[in-house]
Amino acid sequence: MKAIIPVAGAGTRLRPHTYTQPKALIPLAGKTILSIIVDQLQDAGITEFIFIIGYLGSKIRDYVKEKYPHLQVHFVEQNERQGTGHAISLTKDIVNGDEVFIVLGDTICEYDVREVLSSPHSLLGVKRVDDPRDFGVAEVEEGGLISQVVEKPQIPKSNMALVGLYKIRETNVMFDCLSTVSHQPHPSRPYDFNLTDALECMIRGGCTFHAFKVQNWFDCGRKETLLQSNAILLKKFGSNIASNHKFDNSILIPPVSIAEGCDIRNSIVGPNVAIGDGTVITSSIIRDSIIGAYSNLTEIVLTESLIGSDASIKGESRSLNIGDNTEIALG
Repeated sequence: MKAIIPVAGAGTRLRPHTYTQPKALIPLAGKTILSIIVDQLQDAGITEFIFIIGYLGSKIRDYVKEKYPHLQVHFVEQNERQGTGHAISLTKDIVNGDEVFIVLGDTICEYDVREVLSSPHSLLGVKRVDDPRDFGVAEVEEGGLISQVVEKPQIPKSNMALVGLYKIRETNVMFDCLSTVSHQPHPSRPYDFNLTDALECMIRGGCTFHAFKVQNWFDCGRKETLLQSNAILLKKFGSNIASNHKFDNSILIPPVSIAEGCDIRNSIVGPNVAIGDGTVITSSIIRDSIIGAYSNLTEIVLTESLIGSDASIKGESRSLNIGDNTEIALG
């Protein structure tokens, strides 16, 4: 089985951070969104990965090669972003008829990965949501069989949202359906086509899909939900404090994740704070925040903030959303 991870999107809802960093490499609970996904799959036994790259794709390529040199990896470029269906269609020659497990590049979920991968059925991950109109929606019959999937229906017949996890056995049929729907543009989406449309084509053609419910679905699409996910995952992973650091007259309130080479003086850090490599924090109070690598924070109070790498902040504030290579003086 091959894993397919589309990571070509621009992540516009996480700007300014995604101006300089792919969304999949945004830090989260001491890791990155992408590393959490890949670690889940390789721990379950997958060793061959297909990454669909586009926006800032060279950073994805470099990161994967450096962090996962032991994996068999392929990179496919999606130069024109025309939807998830278009992205998956580009992998046809590499898939070559094998089963695939597709995980969208911003999808972090808790579920039994080994159980899903060992299932004899094609499976779609689902989660009950309050308002399914912004998601692909699955109509699930008794026993878990999926009778229909619809992308962002205006009048949903189900509140079971597709979370971005797809185990596909009949990949030849999937690529045939992707080709079919690419020539049948949706009136509301004339310039792209979705994987959901191809899955519905497969169902109408006789393929069967079963639903599996994920325990948790972590939203990494916006600053506020990213920070919420960071707090939950820090509690799940536990505090992770690198051995190579300097702490002087400071208090750490777990859970926190502090990377290599950080220098923290006269400060209170935590709870729910993740800090990247080489960051210096002086005379500050920080909680419920993500701080990038090689930043310098002095005499500041931060809560619910997302700070990029190489940022320099001095003064006083309460909530910031600061991208990479930024310098700010407050007060």
